Amino acid sequence: KTYQRSDITCEGQEESGSSTAVFLVEAGGTLKNVIIGADQMEGVHCDDHDCTIENVWWDDVCEDALSIKGGSASSVSTVTGGGARNADDKVIQHNGYGTVKIDGFYADTFGKLYRSCGTCGDKQRFVTVSNVYAVNPSVSIVTVNENYGDEATLSNIWISSDDDGYAVCAWSEGSEDGEPTELGDGIKDSLCQYLESDIHVNEDVSTATSTSTNSTTPTSTSTTTLSSASSTQEMSTSSYNATTQESTDSTETSAPSTSSKSKTGSHDDDDDKKSSDNDD
Repeated sequence: KTYQRSDITCEGQEESGSSTAVFLVEAGGTLKNVIIGADQMEGVHCDDHDCTIENVWWDDVCEDALSIKGGSASSVSTVTGGGARNADDKVIQHNGYGTVKIDGFYADTFGKLYRSCGTCGDKQRFVTVSNVYAVNPSVSIVTVNENYGDEATLSNIWISSDDDGYAVCAWSEGSEDGEPTELGDGIKDSLCQYLESDIHVNEDVSTATSTSTNSTTPTSTSTTTLSSASSTQEMSTSSYNATTQESTDSTETSAPSTSSKSKTGSHDDDDDKKSSDNDD
């Protein structure tokens, strides 16, 4: 089923906060089998980290699709399956601490699939990206911050693009006083870890099987199978075209004590202000 806001429409890259999201997922909570419609600004918020996002589709990304904040160094949030399209900038914004794991995701026409916040202070972040099919990226699959000690690990990345003006893994110098400074891209120590053989550009994705077994670090342990080109595109098309009707899967939102909340209107929130948590 498609969920969106009746009181909010997208205003491009205008920064807002959790009050303009469709779902707020609590720590330990799970959001799965939903489609996020176009009428919203911040998509899904996980403001205390440790969230599970499974088979969630964003029909038309506005400012961000998913924002992950808060948590601790041991926090882990996972994004499994699903996909997003038409993101002028970021799909997944990581402002908090800890680790984000992205597996089996489909992204079509976007700036950055994952961005470690470059204006949120000195927080070390970790990200693993595996079994991803990315169509028409304009900036990067992943962008991290060198001076904060970020670590990105990528495996089995399939890219379809007529333009080579994007990076697989880019890094910047984060700043609390202004915008982050882009420094470079490519394989670099623990900052950007992947094998060239794990990056498949304009290859036949129907030949894809599973993540490479010769990954660069022990953190790349996913065994999820990447969908073939036809099944991936069929899934994305059917999911996106279902924005006015219920999807074939049930919607599940759960958390240890209270369910994830679907937003139906605005309310005041301490995080809903323009601040350094909204990174460029």
